[in-house]
Amino acid sequence: MNRLFTWLVVGAMVLGVLVGWLINVNLPADEAKAVADNLTIITDIFLRLIKMIIAPLVFTTLVAGIAHMGDASEVGRVGVKTISWFIVASIVSLTLGLVMVHLLQPGVGMNLAPGEAAAATAVDMSKFTLREFVTHLVPSSIFDAMARNEILQIVVFSVFVGVAVSAIDDRAPAVLAAVEQGAQIMLKVTGYVMKTAPFAIFAALAASIGTRGIEVIFTYAKFVGGFYLSLGILWGLLIVAGVVIIGPRVLKLVAQIRAPTLLAFSTASSEAAYPRTLEELQRWGVSRKVASFVLPLGYSFNLDGSMMYCTFATLFIAQVYGIELSLAQQVTMLGLLMVTSKGMAGVPRASLVVIAATLAYFDLPEAGIALILAVDHLLDMGRSATNVVGNSIASAVVAKWEKEIQEPQAEPARA
Repeated sequence: MNRLFTWLVVGAMVLGVLVGWLINVNLPADEAKAVADNLTIITDIFLRLIKMIIAPLVFTTLVAGIAHMGDASEVGRVGVKTISWFIVASIVSLTLGLVMVHLLQPGVGMNLAPGEAAAATAVDMSKFTLREFVTHLVPSSIFDAMARNEILQIVVFSVFVGVAVSAIDDRAPAVLAAVEQGAQIMLKVTGYVMKTAPFAIFAALAASIGTRGIEVIFTYAKFVGGFYLSLGILWGLLIVAGVVIIGPRVLKLVAQIRAPTLLAFSTASSEAAYPRTLEELQRWGVSRKVASFVLPLGYSFNLDGSMMYCTFATLFIAQVYGIELSLAQQVTMLGLLMVTSKGMAGVPRASLVVIAATLAYFDLPEAGIALILAVDHLLDMGRSATNVVGNSIASAVVAKWEKEIQEPQAEPARA
């Protein structure tokens, strides 16, 4: 079933591009937009279904995972190892983006003046402050956090609940049983939702190509191609690190997560792939308690593809306007992005928000954001897929350190 699902996803991607191209070349712009709007209904419904299950799935799996860990010291130990990996991965991702944009020089030669790009970027930076980020970590109401799918706030609340359950002498068996049963129910619901994924993938690609034309893939060929080459190198580094720490078996993990990775790529949404990624990690052998702990944290703190995009896109904009940054400024930029990228979770169009703030900090033309908006969705597809790979390998590495890698599970029964 897993292999069939992968082929259905690939087929949906190919058919979506083909249908989108036919719409674009055969219909007037206004009619093409109308057709695309109707197609996006399918994608919107799918993403709403995903959002519907994210909050209860994260809460139940994380609470159950922490409760089974034992005492608070074990939670703290696993947390330190997890955050340590995230920090190293963040540094590698940001630095790689910096190095690759210098080697490839995708923006050199465009020579735009600061006024030549549209200034209207529709990027909301109102939440991008230290105070907002820190206070945003703690929910004022768990029900409000769940209603808005604030994963970071749900993680904070779930950690408190999980630690509290594990600290009780009998571990509140009724509550723990209810949470575990809730997790099983949500995984079953996930199976139902995932059956609709190929339809959403087809609709998303057909709508995007239908309105923008297949030319959007080639308009920024050097920028897009350079970024995807950089993503490929990042994948290679992550996989090599996984092989060094875990062994060759990590290659099977990469193969096993191909379906959620394709799903994230096609829908440009890491959230869409979360439930399936969690399932595949456990099938590969990551223990439930480690996968349920590391993966939600990764979605908040370990967005490797998004972090690399921040340095790559910021320096691309500087190159477009012919602005050179000193080595000291670039090192400062890495440090700034290292901190600010951790506030991506829960912020709409997070990468663009971080880039816009970085441009303002270094007095670079903020209108440069408009240059990358045209292909941002295409790039977001690669970022989302990379985030899935990065968080999967992170989960496996932490499981290895904790000696929590088990024998591979059999293919689970699907409804």
